[in-house]
Amino acid sequence: MTDDTVGPPETDDVLGPGWVARTLPLRPDALSRRGAPGPVATLVHRRPDADRPRPRTAVLYLHGFVDYFFHPHVADALADAGYDLWALDLRDYGRSIRPGRPANEITDLATYDEEIDTAVRLLRASHDRVVVMAHSTGGLTAALWADARRGRGLVDALVLNSPWLELRGNAFERTVLTQAIDVAGRVAPRLVVSRTARHYGEALHAASGGEWDYDLAWKPHAFDVRAGFARTVRRGHARVARGLAVDCPVLVLASDAAGPDDRWHEALLSTDSVLDPAQIAARAPLLGPDVTFVQVPGGAHDLALSPAPARVRYLAEVRRFLDTRVGTRPEQDADA
Repeated sequence: MTDDTVGPPETDDVLGPGWVARTLPLRPDALSRRGAPGPVATLVHRRPDADRPRPRTAVLYLHGFVDYFFHPHVADALADAGYDLWALDLRDYGRSIRPGRPANEITDLATYDEEIDTAVRLLRASHDRVVVMAHSTGGLTAALWADARRGRGLVDALVLNSPWLELRGNAFERTVLTQAIDVAGRVAPRLVVSRTARHYGEALHAASGGEWDYDLAWKPHAFDVRAGFARTVRRGHARVARGLAVDCPVLVLASDAAGPDDRWHEALLSTDSVLDPAQIAARAPLLGPDVTFVQVPGGAHDLALSPAPARVRYLAEVRRFLDTRVGTRPEQDADA
């Protein structure tokens, strides 16, 4: 990408040789108007090979809650199939965390539209097609973003990895507790209402026996959930329940089984121990008229971090969907 009109130039990224990051300055918000640093997002990608033509389709990756992009193996799998992966660390997440700004907090998911719009505009300047691939809370955010921008031709497909489309829990939590959160999130948005369980993160991380090495300052095992965040997520769930009208093909993928989220167990990485796949399957058809749902047997909550063979199956399903519904090469356009 050669457009230097948005923020500083690219710099070397924490992922190491070949990876670069660009800081995207965002509009001032309430925090910055009170003296905090201004919000930023961060766009990450592998430096292109000068000897090879740039792929015609870009895939923009959006992370989940208390998360960031550390998935070069996903970029590798997509590159092998002819797709160019970029990743966006949203404001106050991962690479975009700034001192003086609370990490991983938001009171309106639509706030993220600014950085998604900016990233998509940049990618459309250098690619023919753009796909948004998103995980968990990022999946909810991406679906709401795509619905709000239908008819504009901004996105050619969505790929949603275990999207958070409904609250896991009992009927009381989904009704009475949600009503209480709606009030609390409006009057006391920073009130801590719960805390994420640490077991799934510990199962993932190399320091505690897992397969993946990532920055625990950016993706800690446990984190406080505040009322303002919970309120906007539940309002997003309500919008999904009423039905969206995303006007591009959507692939929704989830594990084939739920595991308990409140204790250590041997199936933490072979079940979804954060969300309920049955809820994801039930809500997926409400996203739009063209939705494909795929179960990944033995998948973890982040299907891309599942042990093989579930991870291999997940990536193969993504590539199959993209090849079928989006395409990568000039000859595919000619055949369309």
